[in-house]
Amino acid sequence: MSPTTVHQRLVERSLSGRYEVFLGVGAGLFILGLILFIGALTGGAADRAWQLFHVNWIFFTGLAGGSVAFTAVQKITNAKWSGLIIRFAEASVAFLPVSLIGLVLIFTAGYAAVYGPMQVALHELPHSKAVWLSHEFMFARLALGLAALTLVGWKLIRADLVPDMHAVRSAAGPGRRNLFDRLSRRYDGTPQAAAEQEAHIRRLAPGYVVLYALVFTLVAFDGIMALQPHWFSNLLGGFFFMGSFLGAHMLLALMMMYGAPHLGIADLVSPKQRHDLGKLCFGFTVFWAYLMWAQFLVIWYVNLPEETGFVFARLWGPWLPVGRAVFLGMFIIPFFGLLGVAPKKTRVTLGFFAVVSLVALWLERYLLVMPSVTAFPGPRFGVPELGPTLVFAGLYLLTYALFARTFPMVSPRLAEITLGRERGHAIAEAEFLHEEGSQDYVRPDLVERRERER
Repeated sequence: MSPTTVHQRLVERSLSGRYEVFLGVGAGLFILGLILFIGALTGGAADRAWQLFHVNWIFFTGLAGGSVAFTAVQKITNAKWSGLIIRFAEASVAFLPVSLIGLVLIFTAGYAAVYGPMQVALHELPHSKAVWLSHEFMFARLALGLAALTLVGWKLIRADLVPDMHAVRSAAGPGRRNLFDRLSRRYDGTPQAAAEQEAHIRRLAPGYVVLYALVFTLVAFDGIMALQPHWFSNLLGGFFFMGSFLGAHMLLALMMMYGAPHLGIADLVSPKQRHDLGKLCFGFTVFWAYLMWAQFLVIWYVNLPEETGFVFARLWGPWLPVGRAVFLGMFIIPFFGLLGVAPKKTRVTLGFFAVVSLVALWLERYLLVMPSVTAFPGPRFGVPELGPTLVFAGLYLLTYALFARTFPMVSPRLAEITLGRERGHAIAEAEFLHEEGSQDYVRPDLVERRERER
C-alpha cells in the first residue's frame, strides 16, 4: 500500500466513527440512572445516592483528567508509538465540563449528605484548618482549579486537532467542514504553520501536567481526606492522580479495542503498539502498588491513632472484603497477568486485565470515601447506589461519542509517523538478524512488500 493510499485511507477513516453503541448504551444508562437517582432522592435514600454520586464524580473525573494527562505526557516525551491511538484518549476531554457541573451539584444539593460528618467535627479543629475546610473556600478552589484544568485541557486537545481538521476538512460533510474551517482558520498547513502549532502544543502540554498534579491533589485532599478531617496524608494527592493516570491507560486499552475495528483501522494497530501500551499499564500498576505501600508503611510504623484509624476502618472488619478486592484487582491480577509479552499483545487478555483494573479502581475510590461518610457498618450497594453510577457511566459514553462524531478520531499526520516508525524498526530488525546470521532473517524487500500488502 503506497503512502498516498495510506494517507487517503486514514483521512476517510478518521471521519467514519459514528459510535452508535456508545450513544445508545450511554443514553439508556443515563435515563435509567436518572430515574433511579431521582427515586432515591424522593424516597428517603437521598444520603446514600449523593454519597455514591460523590464516589462516581471522583472516579470519572479522574479518568477524564488522566486521559488528557496521557496525551500531554506523549507530547512532552515526543512519543511516536501512540500516534494511531492517541485520539482515543483525547476524546475523554469532553467529559471535563460534566465534571464541573457535578461539582456544583455536590456543593449545593448534596453537600449535607457528603460533608455532613465533617461539619460536625469542624468545631474541634484549629481555626486555620476550619477555614480551609469551610464550604465556600473548598468549593471556590475546587471550582477554579477544575475550570482551569478543563480550559487548558481543551486548548491542548484543540491544538492537536487543528492540523488534522485542516487536513480532512475536504472529506467532511457541510456541517463539520464549517466547524473545521472555523477552528483551523489560523492554520494554513505550511511547514512554518506546522512548526508553530507543534511549538504551541509543546507549551500547553507541560502546563497541563503541572496543573493536573495540583488540581487532582486538591480533589484528593478535599474530596477524600477532608471527609475525615482528623486524618492527614501528604502522599494521598500523588496516590490519587497517579491512580487516575493508571486508569486512563487501562481505559485507553478498552477504547482502542472498540475504536480501531469501528473505524476500520484494526489492521494498522499492530501487536507492537498494544505491547507498548501494555507495558505502560504494567509499569503504572507496579507504581500504584509502590505508592500504596509507601503510604501504608509509614502509617503502620509510626502507629499514631489519628493516622491508623483511617487504615484500620478499611482493612479490618466489614470493609476488609472490599480492601482485598482492591488489592487483587489493582495489583495482583494485572501484575501477574501482564508480566509476559503475549498477554500485552493479545487483544482479549489486554482488554480483560484493563477491565479488572478499572473495576478495582472504582472500588478503591469507593473504599476511600464511603467509610468516612456512611453510618452503615460496612459496604452496601442497592438501587440508591446504582442510580448515580449509571448516570455517570452513561454521561461518559455520551460525551465520548459526541466528541468522536464531531472531530477526527484518527490523526493522519501522527498515524503516518507511527506506521513509518514501525516499518523502519522492522527493516532494522531484519538487517540485524542478517548480520547475526540468524535463520529468522527476512529480507528488507520482503518487509516492504509485507507493509504494502497490509
